[in-house]
This record gives sequence, structure tokens and C-alpha cells, in this order.
Amino acid sequence: MNAQYSILGFLGESPNYGYELKKMYDKLFGQYKPILSGQIYSTLSRLKRDEKVEEIKDLDASNGPERIKYAITKKGEQAFEAWLNTPEEPSSQFQATLYMKTVLALIRDGEASNYLDSQKHAHIEHMRQLTKQRRGSDIINTLLIDHSLFHLEADLRWIDLTSSRLIKLKENLCL
Repeated sequence: MNAQYSILGFLGESPNYGYELKKMYDKLFGQYKPILSGQIYSTLSRLKRDEKVEEIKDLDASNGPERIKYAITKKGEQAFEAWLNTPEEPSSQFQATLYMKTVLALIRDGEASNYLDSQKHAHIEHMRQLTKQRRGSDIINTLLIDHSLFHLEADLRWIDLTSSRLIKLKENLCL
């Protein structure tokens, strides 16, 4: 997730403080990897430098320390809209770690089925944990968990297919 676009999206709704932006990010996107406060503020600094956000006077400020409120600019709105309307490049993962470990297991041991079986069991166990976690989850977490489960399912299909092709792969590697 690109932090600058999440911040621009949040600020498109209303001006806000860095700390509040972090809380919003963590609630919606950061359950498994919260964003660091420093990343929020460094991103806001870059967005300000690029004239995509501006600081606004906080008329509601108490007598406490000065807090900076940020608002999206027209340039920021245009950048966000362009990003939102541009499809993401599908990830092909041609150098996937699973493939690399399979080849290296063949090179090292002449056999990779033990590695693939072990990986398959780890994937299945992780899927079980995610499925349990999904029960009773809100829609935000359900969608994130579903995304992870679908990727794990794809990996399992690849593991099964690769297991059936190990002899041919070994021959092609000239081992």
C-alpha cells in the first residue's frame, strides 16, 4: 500500500492531523502491519513539498502544543484521482521464493519433494488459522483475510503442480 495515496484519500474527505491519519490507516489497512508515525509525517512533508497538501491553521487548538492540520490541495486531488483510476500492474512473481527454494533443494539434495510437502503443510496450517480468524471478523478484516487465503490457495495449486513435475524440472536443470 502506498502511504501517500492513502493519506491523500483520507484528506480528500476532510482536513486532519498526522496522528489521526495514522489511526485511520492502522484501522483500515494496518492490522497486520501498522504504519509508523515517522512514515506518516515524512510522507506529509513530501506531499507538502510537492504541493499536494497544505498546512491549515487550527482554529480549534487548545492551549496545548501546536498541532498541524493538513488539507489536500487541487494538485493532490488530481494526483489521487489519477492513481485511483489507474489499474494496478498484475504481479507475476516470476522470481517467487517458492520456486527458488524448489530449485535450490534440487541442486543441494537432488530432491525437493520434502521441501514442497513441508511448505504445503505450512500453507494449510496458515489457512486454518486465517479461516478461524475470519469467523466473527468485520468486513474490513474479512476482505483482507480472503485476499490472503486466495493467494495461499494459488500457492497450494502451484506446489501440487510443481510436485508432479519435479522429475522433469530436475532433468532440465541437468542434475
